[in-house]
Amino acid sequence: MRHYPIPLTLLALWLHVLPAGATVYVAPAGNDANDGTAAHPLATLVHARDLCRSIAPGQPREITLAAGNYFAVDLVLGPQDSGLTITSAPSAPSAPGATASTPTLYGGIRLAGWQKDGPDFYAAALPAGLDPALAPRLLEVDGAMAPRARLPETGTFTHTTKFDVPWMSSTGGGWKRQPTTEELTTLAYNPADLGAWLVAQNAEVTVYHMWDESTVGVAAVDAPRHVLTLAPPCGHPPGAFNVHQYVVWNLREGMRHPGQWYHDRAGGRIVYWPLPGQDMAKSTVFVPTTQTVIRLAGTAKTPVHDVTLQGLTIHVTTVPLRSGGFAAANFDGAMALDHAHNCRLSGLEISRVAGHAINGHNDLHDIIVEHCRIGPCGAGGIYIGGTKPIIRNNRVAGIGLLFPSAIGIYHGGDHGLVSHNLVHDCSYSAINYGGNANILEGNLIYDCMKTLHDGAAIYLFGARDCIIRGNLARDITDTGGYGASAWYLDEQSQHCLVENNVALRVHYLGNNHMAHDCILRNNVYVVPAGDAKLSLARSKDFTFEKNIIWCAGKIEFHGVDAITTWSGNVLYSGSGKIVGTHLKDYSATGSTNAIPGESLAADPLFVDLEHDWHFKPNSPAPARGILPVDVSTAGPQGD
Repeated sequence: MRHYPIPLTLLALWLHVLPAGATVYVAPAGNDANDGTAAHPLATLVHARDLCRSIAPGQPREITLAAGNYFAVDLVLGPQDSGLTITSAPSAPSAPGATASTPTLYGGIRLAGWQKDGPDFYAAALPAGLDPALAPRLLEVDGAMAPRARLPETGTFTHTTKFDVPWMSSTGGGWKRQPTTEELTTLAYNPADLGAWLVAQNAEVTVYHMWDESTVGVAAVDAPRHVLTLAPPCGHPPGAFNVHQYVVWNLREGMRHPGQWYHDRAGGRIVYWPLPGQDMAKSTVFVPTTQTVIRLAGTAKTPVHDVTLQGLTIHVTTVPLRSGGFAAANFDGAMALDHAHNCRLSGLEISRVAGHAINGHNDLHDIIVEHCRIGPCGAGGIYIGGTKPIIRNNRVAGIGLLFPSAIGIYHGGDHGLVSHNLVHDCSYSAINYGGNANILEGNLIYDCMKTLHDGAAIYLFGARDCIIRGNLARDITDTGGYGASAWYLDEQSQHCLVENNVALRVHYLGNNHMAHDCILRNNVYVVPAGDAKLSLARSKDFTFEKNIIWCAGKIEFHGVDAITTWSGNVLYSGSGKIVGTHLKDYSATGSTNAIPGESLAADPLFVDLEHDWHFKPNSPAPARGILPVDVSTAGPQGD
């Protein structure tokens, strides 16, 4: 009989059966042949997971990670891992005043062997065996997310493709006529923008739409006709919504300044232009090898449950080449959940990832995401919905750097709570959380809607019985298109309450579209310069009561007939113009200059127009039953 040697790692697992409640230790300098004790830690999370599986299913068990770097992490936790906690080991600060270091999990590997490539660039060969479907779309260099080669250097090119089919609304079926494959894959360009130097194998194109974009490859170039054939197809045809902007990525010609990079696919290498003083022999460069670093993967019959992840840092992932769709939702997250119940993500730091930071889908119940720091990200921040989700006290910033339709906090669900988060620096909406009976309260939002249109600080689609209260949205600039607003109740939203919120320096106070039976109550809107607009297109049966609008210019109620109940409002227009516009669908049919409903045109006399919305002694607001709105606690609590 022939005898085969037993690998030491398997032998260790067979001989070491853990008792319930045991802790397995992992360290960068560990060894997977060890027993996983504090004195003899393992080296990888996969082996630690396998060792923990020796405990009976459903029993508590813990993996503790020492501070340091872990590379090429691609961990899947299934139903048999329910009850597991993965946490960082306590670590002393490295210097007076410094914070404790944490375990850092990379969804990629270090790239070395850099050689000169021309007068300015350096190149390094990618290792063999990487999945070609997961080509690198992100590069981390010396702890920063390096920008890709881009044409034009800033702004966008303008293409000449037309698509004049009307959009019938999302709930109305989308396009009046479905676009053909040719319409979804054809882009006509200006020959002054792109030349014969364009390498189709390398090129990727972002085609901008209205509220989303499509980033796809180039299958062919018809230079005489100045036409690109795109693959895979775009989510909307180029030229839809009368938008004609596009950008080309990943070409050598797009290397316009130090710090940029591109993937030379034909040569199987990464090309990088070092920053001044950057020595590529000493620089630390990471290239992604996976979409997801940790995945909770239950099944419809057997969900994974009661898993806790806390105190971990995650960097470096990629995404496949395909149209991301609305909210870039077709991409995955560095932290992913599927069929998961009663799980907690706490104190995670996820940044420098090409896709979403956290993404959940399919049968999520009672998921808690708290005290996490998210961004910068190529796509979205926290994408968690389902039943009774709780998303609280997180900091989300730098969203949509590669895919601008991405959202800071997204999905929605039933009876969820989105509370006291800080969300800023977003290319599109900061929070989009429709569904049933969700509460969005105490969030601090600013500097969103920087690239795309038809969104808001807080946007609800098809929401029922949801509450938006105690939030502060400030400094949101309308960049065109269908606008950027503070609060947005979109298609079929009904019986929602928007109360005790402050919108500061947001000209588009609120957009209410195809919504009905909603209440806007005791909100403060302050526009220190310019005009203000509240829109209610194709909406009906709204209540507008005890609100204050302070505006330096004109105040317009666009679709004024949708408000059927007015009570106790105070409206101040520095220009003396308060206009109610009547609509038929989206077209104005006339306007009135009278003060709408039971409202008072007067200065509410705030203590401080931009910082303190309590009232001075002679304010007319208290006599109308208006309570001061205090949003001083908006944003994370208890860090």
